[in-house]
Amino acid sequence: MRIIALLASCLSVAHFAAHAQTPPAGSFTGSATVHTPDSIRAAIQGGQLVLPAKVTGGAIYAGLFKDAPTVQGVRVPVIVFMHGSTGTKLPAILQWQKWLAEQGYASFAPDSMVLPDRIKYQSPIDKDTYERIHALRASEINPAVEALRAQPWADMQKLVLAGTSEGSVPVARHDGAAFAAKIMYAWSCEVNYFVKSPQSNFDVNKPVLNIISSTDPFFSKSNSWLGNPEAQGHCAAALKGNAGAAVLLIPDAPHTLITFPAALHSTAGFLAKVFGK
Repeated sequence: MRIIALLASCLSVAHFAAHAQTPPAGSFTGSATVHTPDSIRAAIQGGQLVLPAKVTGGAIYAGLFKDAPTVQGVRVPVIVFMHGSTGTKLPAILQWQKWLAEQGYASFAPDSMVLPDRIKYQSPIDKDTYERIHALRASEINPAVEALRAQPWADMQKLVLAGTSEGSVPVARHDGAAFAAKIMYAWSCEVNYFVKSPQSNFDVNKPVLNIISSTDPFFSKSNSWLGNPEAQGHCAAALKGNAGAAVLLIPDAPHTLITFPAALHSTAGFLAKVFGK
C-alpha cells in the first residue's frame, strides 16, 4: 500500500484531548431508513447518469438513468458512485461525473434522497440512526449493479464502486464481488462518532484508493468531537496488506474534494491502472 501524501504535522493525542469539546447538538428530520420496492426503483431510475461521447456517438449525456439515449453499441467501464448526505444535487458531483466522461468512463449515482421522508441530518446524531442510514445506502448498491447489467453500454467486467462521505461507508463495507476496485473520498475507515464500528471489507487482491483532506472537518483530528483521540484520519490501517491500495491526504482541503486537482490526478491514474489503459 502507498500513502501518497501525509499532513505535515499530525496532531498528538494530548493535543486532541486538550481541545476535545462537548459535541454540538445535531439534529435530523424525517424517519425513513428502509427502501420500499417503489423507492429503490425510483432511486435507480432517477439516478444521475453520465455517458461519454463515444457511447452516445455525439455529445456527453448527463441526465437521469431512465432517460438514457440510444447508444452506439460500445461498452465502457462504469463507476457506480454513492453520493454524500446532500444527495446528487451537489454541483461537484455532476462536475466530477462529466470529468469521468471526458476520460471515457460512464458513471451512475443512484439517488437515495427519493425515499419519502428519508432522514436528513446535521451531525452529530446518535450512532443507531447513523447505522440505519448506512444500511439504507448499502441496500442501493446491488440494485444499481443489476440495473447496469441490462445496459448495452456497461462493461460489467470493468465496474468500480466509489463514494464520498456518507456514501463511502457502504463502499468500504461492501463485499465488492461485482467490482474491480473501490474509491473512497472523505472517509477514514476508523472508529468515530459516525459508526458503531468501521466494518471495512477489502479484498487484498483488489485495488483501493482513499482520498481525504488532512484536515477533514468531520473525520480528522481537526474535528474536536471526532470521538477517537488515536484516529489517523485515513484508511491506511484498514488497507494494511493490500499492495494495490493507495491513500492520498490533501493538505487543508475541504470535506468535498472530489474535484480538487490532486484528487482528479490521483483518480485518473488509479482508474487507468485498474482498467489497463
